Amino acid sequence: MSRAASWLLILPTWIDIDVKTCGSAAVAGLASSLKPRYHFSALQGENYERLPYRNHVVLQENAQHVSRFIALASVGNPAKKKYIYAFSIVPLSRMEAAELVKQPLDVTENPYRKSGREAKKSLGAKAAEEEEPAQQFFFDLNKQQGKKRHSDGKAGHQTKQPRKPPQPTGPCWFCLASPEVEKHLVVSIGEHCYVALAKGGLTSDHVLILPIGHYQAVVDLSSEVVDECEKYKASLKKFYKSKGKRFVMFERNYRSQHLQLQVVPLPLSCCTTDDIKESFIVQAQEQNIELLEIPEHTDIKQIVQPGTPYFYVELDNGEKLFHRIKKNFPLQFGREVLASEAILNIPTRADWKACKLDPDEEGSQAKAFRRDFEPFDFLSQD
Repeated sequence: MSRAASWLLILPTWIDIDVKTCGSAAVAGLASSLKPRYHFSALQGENYERLPYRNHVVLQENAQHVSRFIALASVGNPAKKKYIYAFSIVPLSRMEAAELVKQPLDVTENPYRKSGREAKKSLGAKAAEEEEPAQQFFFDLNKQQGKKRHSDGKAGHQTKQPRKPPQPTGPCWFCLASPEVEKHLVVSIGEHCYVALAKGGLTSDHVLILPIGHYQAVVDLSSEVVDECEKYKASLKKFYKSKGKRFVMFERNYRSQHLQLQVVPLPLSCCTTDDIKESFIVQAQEQNIELLEIPEHTDIKQIVQPGTPYFYVELDNGEKLFHRIKKNFPLQFGREVLASEAILNIPTRADWKACKLDPDEEGSQAKAFRRDFEPFDFLSQD
């Protein structure tokens, strides 16, 4: 067990721990150098397991085994958080090289990324004199990673997200400034995102959360757009709860040029969250789709790079399912699962084209939704 809180490198913002005072550069450096297959920690009394991470740079270094990080809670803790972890490990000497370096599908990049200044020093050189603040060694998800580009563009590293969204190569039905947008469906407009009724929705209150600018997927979004998406999700969750419903959100980053977060409400009496999760998993298996469960509180940006096709589901309890698309993914898969007999039992509405209304009916539905949603809209709270 690690006695230093190096595991804060992957803890999300929901846990109230100050990485500046709890993080350990020494243990971070040790983990980076030793490349353990498993790294356990129990200092902060929290249970958390991140996705496995690489110990080599792809195409630049020889492949190495992955590392897995597990933080365990205190034994007999009142919150009954997990404090036991059972696993089986084969000694390195008994493993074939190819099997040892095999990379799982959900592997992420190495979280121990050094800053430019640290990269020029050995791990032990002048550590006591010029130790970086702890957040330089750990992922602090409250902040963007990397150094900002200076105004002259000559120094520092670019942030991962561009300041301005890329422009569409052709007509886009979802860029708010585009003449193709059906503005009568819009129900709320923020600074970076907007909400609109889904055209041909599964239900009359099925909506989309969309970026105002042109972004293809969640993993392409800048931090301010992500923040506003989260505010809309929280507002919609409260709104649907007042109606006796829970929602399922899914995204298909495949054969689409503009991000669409599909938000579908389901009556509480219709099914449980576990029923929804099981339906997605079962139907995925039937179609030979590998749907993986993302560890709790892990951000999708940690497991997939921009430009990678994927399908993503988020349940109302925070559980997330993910599929890395390789080819021939069914375009209506998310709708098919929710429209199935196991959930909404409206299989004829699986294809949005079969559910289209005339513009007047769409406008009336949007007006009614806008009126009911307004008291819950975070924009109304400002």
